Amino acid sequence: MNSILKSFDLTGRTALITGSSVGIGFALARGLAGAGARVILNARNAAKLEGAAEVLRSEGLQVLTAAFDVTSGDAVNAAVARIEADIGAIDILVNNAGMQRRGPLDQFEEAHWHELMKTNVDSVFLVGKAVAQHMIPRGRGKIVNICSVQSELGRPGIAPYTASKGAVKMLTKGMAIDWGQHGIQVNGLGPGYFKTELTEALVHNEEFTKWLVGRTPSRRWGDVEDLVGAAVFLSSDASNFVNGHILYVDGGVTATL
Repeated sequence: MNSILKSFDLTGRTALITGSSVGIGFALARGLAGAGARVILNARNAAKLEGAAEVLRSEGLQVLTAAFDVTSGDAVNAAVARIEADIGAIDILVNNAGMQRRGPLDQFEEAHWHELMKTNVDSVFLVGKAVAQHMIPRGRGKIVNICSVQSELGRPGIAPYTASKGAVKMLTKGMAIDWGQHGIQVNGLGPGYFKTELTEALVHNEEFTKWLVGRTPSRRWGDVEDLVGAAVFLSSDASNFVNGHILYVDGGVTATL
């Protein structure tokens, strides 16, 4: 039994988590650090990032920060090179940075489309590529891309977001195919509807919450802590033969009409 549990232990591993100053990214950072990893938080706002890091450090967790724009190839390459040189090898990458914009598709602004795609899709490619270039020579690594139930299912008013998360799902599979031969496992984590700062308005919308709870077999919203076990699994040796898989943590939403 102890050997099984040890396969989930992240002690000695370094994890970079993008978009991790709040919400799901912050919860995953706390979870991976709690499993023993040294976690590098990322966001663009350095002050906000440091505040998040201090919260986790006060809990006795190993946390560092790296403020950079995940949608800029130059910024990403420089930051990853700096982390590898000054902190150490990135063993785990969680591509969590993302955004949402709602609105009728026929009225959706082109600039907003490009902004959403850069944040949700380009960042996964840019950071994934930069980190993989270091993982490949080492012959090992874990990459977890944050997908969504919208990687499979659509809803009115979020077609661009759905398109972006569908792209992340297929990019995850492509990464696994190209990099699996180098000892790298690339998988996706697909959250359902979770209570975060970004969904607060929906949580307090009684009509939407009634619909969602009725639509979800588990009959509730997700709490961000519900994602931690799956994230640790995909980041650990326990998932060494899991590659190109999307693990949905959604209370059963993708299982039912």
